[in-house]
This record gives sequence, C-alpha cells and structure tokens, in this order.
Amino acid sequence: MTTEQDARDLAGDPAPAAEGTTFGAPATATASTDPADPMANAGDTKLWLERTGTRRYVGRSSRGAEVLVGSVGDEGSFTPGELLKIALGACTGLSSDAALARRLGDDVRVTIRVGGPSDPDQDRYPHLTEELEVDLSSLDPAARERLLTVVHRAVDQHCTVGRTLHAGATTTLTVVGDR
Repeated sequence: MTTEQDARDLAGDPAPAAEGTTFGAPATATASTDPADPMANAGDTKLWLERTGTRRYVGRSSRGAEVLVGSVGDEGSFTPGELLKIALGACTGLSSDAALARRLGDDVRVTIRVGGPSDPDQDRYPHLTEELEVDLSSLDPAARERLLTVVHRAVDQHCTVGRTLHAGATTTLTVVGDR
C-alpha cells in the first residue's frame, strides 16, 4: 500500500537549480538544457577535464567543483571506474534521501558502499554492487518494510545513473581541434 507520504518521498525534494558560472570553463565548453544539444547538462552546468600530467586529469564543473582523476595507485585521485561507482552510489543516496529523512529524521546517518571488480579481458565492469547502510531499528517491522519498498521504488524511478546503466546508454566521442 502506498501512502501520500510514500508518493511525496518518491517524488523527492528537488534541489534548487544551480546558478552556474563559466569561470575557468574552456571557451568551447558549451551546455544548455536543450535536449537536442549533445553537451547539455542539468542547470546549464558545464563539465570538462584538463590534463595535469601523464594519465592525470582534473575534472571540473562550472559550479566550482573539482575531482582529481588518475590511475590506481595515484594518491589523492579517483580512477574513472571508481567515479562511475561513486556516481551510482551518490545517485542512490540522493534518490532515497527524502524517504529516509522523513521516516528517520534529518540527521539520519547513511553510508553507501559501492564496488564491482573489472573484467580485464572485456575491459569493463560486468556487475556493480551497492549496499545502503542505515539503522532501521527504530521502526516496527511493517514500517520498515514500507520504507524499504519506498526506497527501492525511489531509486528505481529516480536514480538517473542507475537507470542509465540498466538501459545500456550509448556514447559518442568527437575529437575537435585545429587540423
């Protein structure tokens, strides 16, 4: 049985749209919310990476965020595969956050562990695993089951990263520059 509260939880609490800045963005980095624009991102956020050394990059957003990207063993950086897994876990967390906070309080502690080894022969991750860790001991069994149902539905319906992976998104690479 789905309650009105469950329906509100499934809808989530939308974050305010970002007021992006183009500080540091490459002149060629354009984005819009136009679905026909292949470089469009939510909130007109621009995303790009800059090479900082051999197999080392810094990923940037027009909102001022940065993430260091490198190879396994490079201290202080994530590998691209680790970022994929982090993105999946983060999407699960954001998708389930409203339901968890409404039932367990705004200060609810949640940890999401992510993993999945690569298949070196195929050079891909055949299976990714997530564990959402949260204390449900304050809920009676029926409330616990309702919350778990709402969390799974919210993630299934609103986790864009998970939905993209499940659907098998296509990718396009275009190399641009002077020729």
